[in-house]
Amino acid sequence: QVQLVESGGGLVQPGGSLRLSCAASGRTFRSYVMGWFRQAPGKEHEFVAAISWSDGSTYSADSVKGRFTISGDNAKNTVYLQMNSLKPEDTAVYYCAARRDGSYYSTRLFEYDYWGQGTQVTVSS
Repeated sequence: QVQLVESGGGLVQPGGSLRLSCAASGRTFRSYVMGWFRQAPGKEHEFVAAISWSDGSTYSADSVKGRFTISGDNAKNTVYLQMNSLKPEDTAVYYCAARRDGSYYSTRLFEYDYWGQGTQVTVSS
């Protein structure tokens, strides 16, 4: 059974940094695309970034480009989201998701097959 467990969330001041981790287990993820999504209170899920396990290529939403970086460690089956220059509007629950079809990135959560429980990120002074 596939399990995705996020960690690393917390409270940070504007301009600060956090690194989220997503530990994946239960399967070989070599051909998967892994994604990060977020959901702010009262809003829909929003795509943040994705990475292809097979070649390490990445894709990010315009709203986080230049501030957030997605990366992966194949040996540890772990995906990271390094978040710098955080803003109050980055406040949300962040979810890790896995998509079996690694042929293209998807920015829509319903196209992912598995997702975790989420980790809260709060940016506030």
